[in-house]
Amino acid sequence: MRDFATSEHPRVQAQLDRLGALSVPDGRLGLETIRALLARLGNPHKRLPPVFHVAGTNGKGSTCAFLRAMLEAQGYRVHATISPHLVRYNERIRLAGHLIDDDRLADVLGEVLDLGADLNPSFFEVTIAAAFTEFARVPADACVVEVGLGGRFDATNVLEQPAACGIAALGLDHERFLLAPEHGVPADPLERIAFEKAGIAKPGVALVTQQYTTGMTKAVLDQAMKAGARPALRGLDWSAALGERISYRDRHGQLDLPLPVLAGPHQADNAALAVAMLRHQNALNVSDEAIRVGLTAARWPARLQRLNAGPLTGTREVWLDGGHNPSAGAALAQHFGDRRFHLIIGMLENKDPAALTGPLAANAASISAVPVPTHEWHPAAAFGSEAVAYPDVPGALAALPKDGLPVLIAGSLYLSGEVLRLNGELPD
Repeated sequence: MRDFATSEHPRVQAQLDRLGALSVPDGRLGLETIRALLARLGNPHKRLPPVFHVAGTNGKGSTCAFLRAMLEAQGYRVHATISPHLVRYNERIRLAGHLIDDDRLADVLGEVLDLGADLNPSFFEVTIAAAFTEFARVPADACVVEVGLGGRFDATNVLEQPAACGIAALGLDHERFLLAPEHGVPADPLERIAFEKAGIAKPGVALVTQQYTTGMTKAVLDQAMKAGARPALRGLDWSAALGERISYRDRHGQLDLPLPVLAGPHQADNAALAVAMLRHQNALNVSDEAIRVGLTAARWPARLQRLNAGPLTGTREVWLDGGHNPSAGAALAQHFGDRRFHLIIGMLENKDPAALTGPLAANAASISAVPVPTHEWHPAAAFGSEAVAYPDVPGALAALPKDGLPVLIAGSLYLSGEVLRLNGELPD
């Protein structure tokens, strides 16, 4: 499945049309194409400021947001590339603190697409090549790079000597790609996921992780040893006790930290991983105070985001989350506890509806099913016999009773982007 993107800027849209026409044969894995494409661009990935490289199933984007906020609180200029975008493709390339402007984006996409026309690169390979090209051209002090899918064969894994690598929470996702049969890989699905994510390990570089099962930890350590990386495991090399504050400890000492402003108990875990990554690298100095400021300054749209009063929400309490797997469902259930809400859900056809409806069954006073714009999506029947179909989110919201219950819109980041657009909350 391709990511879809549109722009009001004609030159950008012309390049996005070219991107949307790209196709990659099923089963093509490896870094050969992205390396060939980057070579034609002068290998920009070898000329970047210190890079913080983050993989994971859930929480890697939030971890990147915390890293960027902490580094910027120290006064550093930070490049960042994340995926997917929510409203505008520009969100994928942040240059020294600002989203890439339309003219610059049109130029670099055109350059990459022209140079790689005969290589048949993927949407994501072109995106990463464009991001790294701009990162090498625009002066900055650090880069934050989010893995797109997996780790071992992800296009971002051409990075050779990052400042630190991190692995966020792990769970089952993208099984078609990450669990494809292969000789010499772990047989257990979750251990295989851990193996793939830990494929970003690099010689001499800290590989900072959350806590996993024994088998998953072994898979991570096997990859770290193979690469010659320096593992830094939560519960062994660092710890974070979470309560009304975060009590963080590692070999450098202890930090008493505020909880992040991002909603949900799981965000404290993501924040702790970002702290650990910064404290296990030697490329940049980041003070304890900058870490504290970054924790309360980080923003990450569509991840348990309470929407502002706006043209879509009116004055109703509406929450938005793009999570779509069992780990995300569990995190949502933990956040809401026993609180009831109306659930508006739209999920891609290749995702499991029970990933959210299962954990949230006791919370949902009603379930409204909506399409995911520009994608194949599950019909209402997939979410249970009580689910009611609506043509779009505005229609679903308008049909809800005025009973004072909050609303949760969830199930897809693509749906989240549409919701943010409709409510006038464009990520910046």
